[in-house]
Amino acid sequence: MVRHIVLWSYKKELTDEQRREAGSRIRELLEAVAPLVPGTRSLRVVTEGLPSGSRDVALLSEFESREALEAYQVHPAHLKAKEYVGSVTCGRACMDFQE
Repeated sequence: MVRHIVLWSYKKELTDEQRREAGSRIRELLEAVAPLVPGTRSLRVVTEGLPSGSRDVALLSEFESREALEAYQVHPAHLKAKEYVGSVTCGRACMDFQE
């Protein structure tokens, strides 16, 4: 199994309302990709972190293999989501690992 974890911060210029809207849209776009990519075990977007955290949005996903992760990364629905995410976030951090 491969885990793919991504963390983002919202752009500083976004208002609280824009952050809420962006979080909903990010969740909608990314979670819609999961059923489209064979080998996706789970995919969840978290936007309501605790104040002790240092990022605003987390993507927690699991794939059956590296090949499944690679298929996810180039899937047109993921590329569409990635474009939107990049328009409202900054400071991306990612870690992929195999268990």
